[in-house]
Amino acid sequence: MRIIKIFDTTLRDGEQSPGASMNVDEKIQVAKQLVKLGVDIIEAGFPFASPGDFDAVKRIANEVKGAIIAGLARAKEDDIKSAYEALKDAPMKRIHTFHSTSDIHLKYQFRVSREEALKRSVEMVKLARSLVEDVEFSPMDATRTEIPYLLDVVEAVIEAGASTVNIPDTVGYTTPTEFGNMIKAIKEKIGDKAVISVHCHNDLGLAVANSLAAIINGAGQVECTINGIGERAGNCSMEEIVMNLKTRKDFYNADTNINTREIIRTSRLITRITGMAVQPNKAIVGANAFAHESGIHQDGLLKEKMTYEIMRPEDIGLQKTELVLGKHSGRHAFKDRLQELGYELSAEEIDTAFKKFKHLADQKKDIFNEDLEALVSEEVSKIPEIYSLVDLSISSGVSVKPTAALKLKVNNDVVEKMEHGDGPVDAVYKAIASITKTKSNLQKFEVKSVTGGMDALGEVTVTIEEDGKAVRGQGADTDIIVAAAKAYINALNKLAVRKR
Repeated sequence: MRIIKIFDTTLRDGEQSPGASMNVDEKIQVAKQLVKLGVDIIEAGFPFASPGDFDAVKRIANEVKGAIIAGLARAKEDDIKSAYEALKDAPMKRIHTFHSTSDIHLKYQFRVSREEALKRSVEMVKLARSLVEDVEFSPMDATRTEIPYLLDVVEAVIEAGASTVNIPDTVGYTTPTEFGNMIKAIKEKIGDKAVISVHCHNDLGLAVANSLAAIINGAGQVECTINGIGERAGNCSMEEIVMNLKTRKDFYNADTNINTREIIRTSRLITRITGMAVQPNKAIVGANAFAHESGIHQDGLLKEKMTYEIMRPEDIGLQKTELVLGKHSGRHAFKDRLQELGYELSAEEIDTAFKKFKHLADQKKDIFNEDLEALVSEEVSKIPEIYSLVDLSISSGVSVKPTAALKLKVNNDVVEKMEHGDGPVDAVYKAIASITKTKSNLQKFEVKSVTGGMDALGEVTVTIEEDGKAVRGQGADTDIIVAAAKAYINALNKLAVRKR
């Protein structure tokens, strides 16, 4: 059985989704989870794109072990040297360089001939190969490139030192039959000289289908993202590719190195960090993926689960969570449970998280793993706090104008403010804006329950914008108004750090 390499580009292509940018600490958190998930290659970013991207790739290269760390670079000398500088300390590293090959791109964007594009691609692959042993080349917009020219480019870059050739469907244009034939032609031409990779976009909803067609025809690597996030309509969804191969081994005769029990945790981490919710009916990780309402389906499931479930929820880590801790639990048990969930916190972070846990335990009878993950994720991705919530009380009713009385710590001073609003959240946000003297615009407000029940932990995500800078903030609490206040304050802290 063939093992298909999983090249995860959540931190590079996925981050290009509008509003999905991550800070460096969040990227490291995601990269470490991707290692637990078992991905083979992590594309950590585009080092030449910005100082922030360079720093993120460099820190991931230094701090994250267990996967090949890749950096993207255009077929330009400065890009490739920047990628090497960011990656050089990684035990396993790859430079991924690219140049367009379609006549549309060459004529209208790059304004170069086919011959010049081929020459530049070969020269830059040679440069990358002189710096690292592992080089990948992508002929961008390959699916709108004439096959004879595409084959010439692929052969030339392999000869120049590329050990992986990635065939991107950059604009999501191709179809499974067409793409399968293209990969077959490339495989027949190059044999085993290099690994054939595919990178499919989802503009027509065919990214996963096209990637599977490529696997059938000889591709050995798939480039994909968690939850399928990415530019425009997104990328090939990692969890869908992986579970297709796992569930239908009989058909594809292929599998991956992915630890599928980490899928749901990784999906939820990406949702929390990016603020991009997963649609309920999304395959594998959607809230309804293993939910059954039809009476006929329920009857069959009660008799035999295989009647209507082709995968087990447990296979993706979605098993029923057990009560793990309560208000009488001690610090040691709390720390052990966090380690079981995959969190490695410093002593200071554990102390802070434990205090939050005790506070939650006084408010909530049953504490589940999801509650702990939501609570601890605040601590893991913590940023310097200029503003912090001290106290909040709300008065509201049918005949009472919503009023918020807020105490906020600003640096080392506690400031109090009372404001009225159209609703309790509006009153709270007006009080926060008044104290902090900020003039941000609320672009997005989302609320969801972390677990079930009337005492569920509520998680609020907001996106605010000020002076052209947009940031997301998250907050969790059993009181949804308090969670909303925490989310807004978290966003203001991020904004303040970014301004600095």
